[in-house]
Amino acid sequence: MTPDALAAQLLTIVAPIAEARRAGSSAELTVADITIDRPKNRDHGDWASNIAMKLAKSIGTNPRELATEIAAALAATPGIASVDVAGPGFINVRLDAATAGALAKTIVDQGAAFGTNQSRVEEIINLEFVSANPTGPIHLGGTRWAAVGDSLARILSSQGAQVTREYYFNDHGSQIDRFARSLVAAYLGEPAPEDGYGGGYIADIARRVELAYDGDLTALSPEDLQEAFRAQGVAFMFDEIKTSLHEFGVDFDVYFHENDLHKSGAVERAIARLTELGHMYEADGALWLRTTEFGDDKDRVVIKSDGQPAYISGDLAYYLDKRERGFNRCIIMLGADHHGYVQRLMAMCAAFGDEPQVNLQILIGQMVNLVRDGQPMRMSKRAGTVVTLEDLVEIVGVDAARYSLTRSSADSNLDVDLDVLQKRTNDNPVFYVQYAHARTHNVGVNAAQAGVDRSEFAPELLDHATESALLGALQEFPRMVAFAADVREPHRVARYLEELAGLYHRWYDNCRVTPLGDEPVTAVHRTRLWLNDATGQVIRNGLGLLGVSAPERM
Repeated sequence: MTPDALAAQLLTIVAPIAEARRAGSSAELTVADITIDRPKNRDHGDWASNIAMKLAKSIGTNPRELATEIAAALAATPGIASVDVAGPGFINVRLDAATAGALAKTIVDQGAAFGTNQSRVEEIINLEFVSANPTGPIHLGGTRWAAVGDSLARILSSQGAQVTREYYFNDHGSQIDRFARSLVAAYLGEPAPEDGYGGGYIADIARRVELAYDGDLTALSPEDLQEAFRAQGVAFMFDEIKTSLHEFGVDFDVYFHENDLHKSGAVERAIARLTELGHMYEADGALWLRTTEFGDDKDRVVIKSDGQPAYISGDLAYYLDKRERGFNRCIIMLGADHHGYVQRLMAMCAAFGDEPQVNLQILIGQMVNLVRDGQPMRMSKRAGTVVTLEDLVEIVGVDAARYSLTRSSADSNLDVDLDVLQKRTNDNPVFYVQYAHARTHNVGVNAAQAGVDRSEFAPELLDHATESALLGALQEFPRMVAFAADVREPHRVARYLEELAGLYHRWYDNCRVTPLGDEPVTAVHRTRLWLNDATGQVIRNGLGLLGVSAPERM
């Protein structure tokens, strides 16, 4: 019995009880009102509900008294072993072994589809992440967003959403000019400009531009020389960024060029729309957006008094462009230095007539530090300044890099211990989870050699305490993924997998799939093989949502 099925059953019990106490009280009661949770202490049962405490006041009764009446009716439900009332009115439910164990076959039968649904099929999502300037290799903050963003896209897609991964390619602005000047300086053998970029990659890119240029660079004016290095250098740098991301398992559906906003008239269209809506005004020779009407601390200049567009003009144009492309959910993942920017973006969203936190959502990621030998690692071999995606992957590999960056909430600072990630021990969380998967595969191989197959399934035999705990965790997977999608937190998948791996290892230590010595193969061995294979499937499904491999051997 799944949590959803249990909630539905509870509704059929609770509704008439509530109605008997207060006429009309069940009219708006739905299955969504029935909360089903796993007890923190598994000795309390498989599932728990607080519905009696939620409902008691509205129907004028004592919560524990109400819970006792509900529990008595629920206990008569097929598949329920026992129902207890605890504390002020918690209802603890224990499933019988057969009902709980049936899940193992369900998981194996569903395979990769277990944990997926179509609940978000109406959501057409534009997920914008990374979007690092093409002026250098991707630093650790961008690498974190690459891992988290791609995982979030996978999770949302698993729930039926139509997700487009988008990279905002910033090829317009002063940082690009500084990049070009740095390349020219490297080409001329001069020191990098004071406000420019350093590191070995600058010399590498400059050399590539020199070799690729079709003509005589020495004949160019300083302005034309900088333009030549700007155009070709940015292209080379961005090719490197895309290659690095691809090797990291992250590919984008759309690469949107900032410059296109200014060339296409998108800024003018956005201003026209906001003017039509009555939210633009002129003052001090500038054109303003009245964002204070929508919660911002001050109105924002869109077109400056010199006629040049302010920074927010690009945001207005870009958001409208996304909405015009048909996206009804725009999620933007930004770095830690953008906290102060959220309010104005939400005001912008509201000014267009949209709903903040629905049509537009901003996710802020915090800093990442690499630690080696107990000390922060601050220098890159190639970039010379900040540590990059390539540095991290070179040290620990793609799987460990992605997992370590995803397993913690993105809005908290993160210290990644390189020494731990290189260990093949249980201290290394990605090893711990991957090893559990490899163990499920090895159990399957050994079972086949011992003549144990899945020709028989007797779920009532899965009655060991470790089996109950393992089945309870497996049951949670679909709900956990759905919740991770709802709150935009991929780290919940990783933490779930670590818990599941621990429960599997304990089960492995207590329950044999293959018989000992000359013992005959029995129904319990064959049924346990189903549970073993179900666990392996869920670990594979979970690791897949994180973009991490599920090896068969470790």
